[in-house]
Amino acid sequence: MAAVADKKLTGLVAATFTPLTPQGEVNLSQIGPYIDYLTQKQGVKNIFVNGTAGESMSFTVAERKMLAEEWCKKAKGIMDHVIVHVGCLSLKDSQELARHAAEIKADAIAIMAPFFLRPKNVAALRKFLQEVASAAPSMPFYYYHIPRITNVNLPVVDLLEDIENDIPSFSGVKFSASDAMDLGLCINNSKPQWTVLFGVDEELLSGLAMGAQGAIGSTYNYLGCHINKLLAAFEKNNLAEARRIQYNLQELLRYAKKYGGFDLGVNKQLMVELSGLPLGPPRPPVIQCPPENAQSIVQKFHSLFSESS
Repeated sequence: MAAVADKKLTGLVAATFTPLTPQGEVNLSQIGPYIDYLTQKQGVKNIFVNGTAGESMSFTVAERKMLAEEWCKKAKGIMDHVIVHVGCLSLKDSQELARHAAEIKADAIAIMAPFFLRPKNVAALRKFLQEVASAAPSMPFYYYHIPRITNVNLPVVDLLEDIENDIPSFSGVKFSASDAMDLGLCINNSKPQWTVLFGVDEELLSGLAMGAQGAIGSTYNYLGCHINKLLAAFEKNNLAEARRIQYNLQELLRYAKKYGGFDLGVNKQLMVELSGLPLGPPRPPVIQCPPENAQSIVQKFHSLFSESS
């Protein structure tokens, strides 16, 4: 296992979907082909597994261990980083998953705030994160800020204050919120060895302008090659090209709203249609996107992201 500071995570990270059989059981056989698709077709070399797109809270601890182990096994020597999300409503389950991630030699762990009995203040949140991180002290540790899911919208910049004293392995934030002020303050108050990764795909360009050093998102599973072009254009100060790609992604999501929105069911089905991978349906209570709706969204995708674009 590399030392905490040895492998700084930057660039594009795909938040992977979980392959399931048509009956809704975990399908490990598709993880290898999935990794090949990301690296060979999309140019994505970092993955975030068992997160929101991966439906982590809909799986048992045993299933999540099985998935994390297979992702790490198949990604070894191919992917640069495998970040395993270990967040649970139970502290003990989170600690168990953190220890397991260390055992299987994941590159980092991440955790969102518990969202049933929620932390009421920054001190309570920090204590929970510290308890999880202590179960795997050698693992780079990321806080996954996603208030639209957790309803925990405490200022992340306040959480970061002297957090390295409580969590020496702290390595950064997956910032999945649209609060540009909090994002900017996080970036401005980060240590050089930390990484702030922006997690709102449709607003990526604004996150980059604020100083985010990379991005984690579900659409990067099938849009990675295009978003890599956005990152390159931004680096070259070609804002017109970066905006064009960002606007196309926004138009795709806007179009999907005609069919009820761009939820996990739509997003996963779009990955199935575009990649050709049999990833199966989402697990209830998420509903699978009807095939006719998916095909219409796929057509819109191709009109926006053609080979010549």
